[in-house]
Amino acid sequence: MQLRPLGRSGLQIAPLMLGGNVFGWSADEKTSFAILDAFVDAGFNAVDTADSYSRWAPGHSGGESETVIGRWFKQSGKRDKVVIATKVGSDMGEGKCVRKDYILRSTEASLKRLQVDCIDLYQTHFDNEETPVEETLEAYAQLIKAGKVRAIGASNLTPARLTASLAASAKLGVPRYETLQPLYNLVERSGFETDYLPIVREHGLGVIPFYALAAGFLTGKYRTEADARKNAARGGKVKGYLNPRGVAILDALDQVASRQHATPAQIALAWLLAKPGVTAPIASATSLEQLKDILKAPALKLSAEDIAALDQASA
Repeated sequence: MQLRPLGRSGLQIAPLMLGGNVFGWSADEKTSFAILDAFVDAGFNAVDTADSYSRWAPGHSGGESETVIGRWFKQSGKRDKVVIATKVGSDMGEGKCVRKDYILRSTEASLKRLQVDCIDLYQTHFDNEETPVEETLEAYAQLIKAGKVRAIGASNLTPARLTASLAASAKLGVPRYETLQPLYNLVERSGFETDYLPIVREHGLGVIPFYALAAGFLTGKYRTEADARKNAARGGKVKGYLNPRGVAILDALDQVASRQHATPAQIALAWLLAKPGVTAPIASATSLEQLKDILKAPALKLSAEDIAALDQASA
């Protein structure tokens, strides 16, 4: 499988990243282990998580996903086959925080849960604009120098803060953000394409979009509000897509999927992979059946007609 570079980090990943938000939450540990094994055994190598996964679930305090992945690393012995990405900055009880002392503390906690010596890609999950970008970058520089982090990336930064961070890295001579993890999919296009794509192109950043399947909407299994109500975890988000534009996107996905002998989820991921700047979309699976479906996406080659139909429906 052809690997793609993550910016200028030296890291290379297969063209699909496994989302770890479900591990220890909607996928129990046994199922999570099976999904991780099948993903790596199929030749894929990048797994994304965060310290805050799954703090939103009743009785959870955060760290559940990292803990499951750490136990899998220990049991499977497959650490060397995985580019592990995690995140810091989400509210873990102290608010959204990217202060230097907080990042250094959080890194130690993530390393312990993941049972690793080094995080391959460490990402700013959420920003706090009261903290100077220089302070955040100095924390990462210290971690990289100590061998605890290989490369850094950004997720929910504003375009202005991302640009300021890249400028500060150049001025200070410290490692820069090599990747961007934006919200980007067929129903959520304008933010990335308008505000972030020019920055990505100028600086050669790797792009690993989250919500690549729009919380499951682009799988085609949510066609009505009744469908959405069946999934308490994602139904609220999906309801927002059930409008004339969302229906048009599903219709276009159905048509392209029929031509390609594929599923809507595979087509939605293949569309992202065909977009300029995208390195690897992130998608989760709560069963081996779901995983097998999405793993077929990178092999699909959409025609110009296919891409135009999806572009038009989602414009």
